[in-house]
Amino acid sequence: MPLRSLCSLLLACIIIALSITTVYAQPTLRWGSQGGDVYDLQGRLKKIGYYHGKIDGIFGRQTYWAVRNFQYRFGMKVDGVAGKQTWSMLKRATSNLPKKSQSAVSTSYGLSANDINLLTRAVYSEARGEPYEGQVAIAAVILNRVESSKFPNTISGVIFEPRAFTAIADGQFWLTPNHTAKKAAYDAINGWDPTGGAIYYFNPNTATSPWIWSRPQVRRIGKHIFSY
Repeated sequence: MPLRSLCSLLLACIIIALSITTVYAQPTLRWGSQGGDVYDLQGRLKKIGYYHGKIDGIFGRQTYWAVRNFQYRFGMKVDGVAGKQTWSMLKRATSNLPKKSQSAVSTSYGLSANDINLLTRAVYSEARGEPYEGQVAIAAVILNRVESSKFPNTISGVIFEPRAFTAIADGQFWLTPNHTAKKAAYDAINGWDPTGGAIYYFNPNTATSPWIWSRPQVRRIGKHIFSY
């Protein structure tokens, strides 16, 4: 084969190889993304202990929190979005990982032990004595606030935001929570949201703010009304 033709053939092969690399580069994934790349993301996060749910190819709450916790532990911007930097770090973290370390990298459901403790305390102090669904709903509201741009993007930031929760002001937040409150917190983390996305709640028997009554109401569970 003439040298010129050989060079042309090699150049064509290089172009094709570069094109293939571009085509198969993982896209940016965020809440609501679906498909094969999400399966890959969940599988990698599960391999190193950050994801504990079903690998279903749907980027929902558990995947979101798993990504956030991974980003935090590896010193990246914590936004719950699997972009170029997150993918790069994730591939490095899952390559040649010793089997004995695969289950000890993170805490349950992509949250720290402190996050879960704070969420459990909030449920107990704000909703003990409420029906179980109502306790899950309180935890869901807190998680919904974390995901909303209107509030701080951490559980501690949401809970300790000034004047956000009565239990913080009156000290009841520091009561020792029971097993039911912890279970309710885990159910909310695992995706159960009885409120359908509410970010506020109030007791109509004690609420005095005209503003909270003006919010679009979703439903009532026990003594609380949940709203947007």
